[in-house]
Amino acid sequence: MDDPELQAIRQRRMQELMAQHGMGSQQNAEQQKAQEDAKREAEEHRQLMLSQILSSQARERLARIALVKPDKARGVEDVLLRASQMGQISEKVSEERLISLLEQINNQTSKQTKVTIQRRRSVLEDDD
Repeated sequence: MDDPELQAIRQRRMQELMAQHGMGSQQNAEQQKAQEDAKREAEEHRQLMLSQILSSQARERLARIALVKPDKARGVEDVLLRASQMGQISEKVSEERLISLLEQINNQTSKQTKVTIQRRRSVLEDDD
């Protein structure tokens, strides 16, 4: 049912795709490795800056928070790094100051839950 000419075209196309993918994977692997190295360096730089900003107790508390809620810890780290870059932090952040910052962030991002109850009407109920 397959035309031999069509089959030959499919095979050539498949070989072309495999060749492109083979060469592309080498380039992609190098690019991927470079991106991973850049991410690792950025993370090391971030941790170094945080160690300069935070006291040891505050770092421990932030690490415990990161175990439970990594996105919240990352947000707090971002706030601290931004404040440090803007010159708002002149001394190391203590655990108490970190706790107050966490409370402020919790108050700003508190989610209010709302429950609505919808009752289903039975077919046999009368609206009268």
